[in-house]
Amino acid sequence: MIVRLPDVAAGMQHFRVLLAQTVCPACSIAIIWETDGGIACSRDGERVFRVAWTTPNILTLGRIATAPLLVYLLLLPGPIAAAFAATIFFLATITDFLDGYIARSYGSGTTLGKFLDPLADKVVVISALIMLAGTPQLPRVPAWIVAVLVIREIMVTGLRAIAAAEGVVMAAEELGKYKMVLQSIAIQGLLVRYTYFHIDFFAAGMFILWIAMGLSVWSGIDYYVGALRLLKPKPQVIPHKRAAI
Repeated sequence: MIVRLPDVAAGMQHFRVLLAQTVCPACSIAIIWETDGGIACSRDGERVFRVAWTTPNILTLGRIATAPLLVYLLLLPGPIAAAFAATIFFLATITDFLDGYIARSYGSGTTLGKFLDPLADKVVVISALIMLAGTPQLPRVPAWIVAVLVIREIMVTGLRAIAAAEGVVMAAEELGKYKMVLQSIAIQGLLVRYTYFHIDFFAAGMFILWIAMGLSVWSGIDYYVGALRLLKPKPQVIPHKRAAI
């Protein structure tokens, strides 16, 4: 029979559970539940749930784990620390591409992954931008640029939450994707910071960050205009009441 479990957390999927009379390969118990996210079985009256650690989810969690490492490295002066920080950010950017590619190619995407992937992007990017604005060494990224980018992300995320509560799914726009690519390239240059091969990477990163900020504001306005159209309240028909005789 089909049994639906309640939500285990906000944004998590409803697990579809199939009760089957088979032997659990882990503990040799006769009752096993096959779910969308893994296997649950009963052992001595206690339910044991083993979450499927998919490759995309592991890559996404690893990307989140790079944020505190970036923060630490950006507190250190010198080109060696900057080179390590730039390398870690580059690897995090690669995992952003890999987890989506693997999830689509092998059908290993999960609801948890859909929640964690954009969260990981924001955690890594915002952490790097805040540290680049507050780093003790010069030059720094202007704090107001970081404020504009962070406020935009918060407002769009809040708008998506409101739309989801109304049953409307708002997918990422093309402008938002271009903005994310430009932001990543800009932050990469800003993290390198120093001049190599006659190229001032910090100046190049700032130039691209200005373009990314313009796209960020533009895409945010476009996002809100589209949301207002989708979330526009529908006119309600008020039934006519008969006059009392």
